[in-house]
Amino acid sequence: MKAFRRCMAPAVLALGLLAVPPTGAPAVTIDWVTVGDPGNAADTSTYGAVGSVYRVGRHEVTIRQYADFLNAVARSDPHALYNTAMGSDVNVAGITRTGTSGAYSYGVIDNGGSSANRPIAYVSWFDAARFANWMENGQGNGDTETGAYTLNGATSGAAVAKNPGATFFVPSEDEWYKAAFYSAAKAGPGTPGYWTYATQSDAVPGNTVGAGANQVNYYIGAYPNGAYATGGGTYTPSQNYLTDVGAYTGSASFYGTFDQSGGVYEWNDLDGSAGSTRGLRGGSWYNGGANGVSTTERLLYDPASEIGYIGFRLASTAPELDPAGVSAVLALVGGMFGLVERRRRGSTMGERGA
Repeated sequence: MKAFRRCMAPAVLALGLLAVPPTGAPAVTIDWVTVGDPGNAADTSTYGAVGSVYRVGRHEVTIRQYADFLNAVARSDPHALYNTAMGSDVNVAGITRTGTSGAYSYGVIDNGGSSANRPIAYVSWFDAARFANWMENGQGNGDTETGAYTLNGATSGAAVAKNPGATFFVPSEDEWYKAAFYSAAKAGPGTPGYWTYATQSDAVPGNTVGAGANQVNYYIGAYPNGAYATGGGTYTPSQNYLTDVGAYTGSASFYGTFDQSGGVYEWNDLDGSAGSTRGLRGGSWYNGGANGVSTTERLLYDPASEIGYIGFRLASTAPELDPAGVSAVLALVGGMFGLVERRRRGSTMGERGA
């Protein structure tokens, strides 16, 4: 499999592939799940303990979402948010760029079917941090250099720590691990534990797309005698290997995330400290063997790395209840009960009068 990884090279898309022109920069909406059960114990691996409630994306950030981001902030792309392999490596291609610097435009590619809902790949940790900053700053023309992370133009070197008070960010390793593998009721109500795979299973998963339980996008078996989720056992540079996020509809984690096993590796912030490496978890479409998509797979990479099997999902602070909003709702409910009671009394008096 290592030899396969070394020989895997980008292939240039045929000129006839259809690029869907952008229609502006619509707001990106993240489908969040809430990860509760704060104060949970760590796994035997020492990972997964989180002391607070937080949210994490139900899905990896998609090609469409990343294209919207590029159209909003990368018309000249001074921070190299676009990697040309996003449009040329057919295995994962999804975004084409047209125009010249200052007037770049980005469109979603039809690569053996629409790429819009597949996970973005070829993104560095710095790209993910800038996406988080953009979300933090309200999207649109929002700043990419400050917010959740203070980047000041850096595209390589050490990753910086998350700023205090950030509301959108790359998850820590513990946050990522808990959302993927923890269950508050693994052995029944009140008996928590950790699954081996992010599908609520300890059994080796399959890779059949659909509603079946315990299925993920990874390479089953030993290359070249195994099988890819999207067909065939032998690697070919002209084959798309990505599946839509959430396509394995029967294989959610306990909290409702999808594809934390398989799809693409995902960046995490390790323990949150600044440093020369960042973490990768979850395995990807090319993995041979089940260990790659299990709790045991843990990689440390240069945060500037951009590879065709690396993507990301965001995390966020859990929304706090707005006291004024709660009071308004309670007042409305109280008013409704008062109206019902007055009508009931009026009806009763009418009956007595009759």
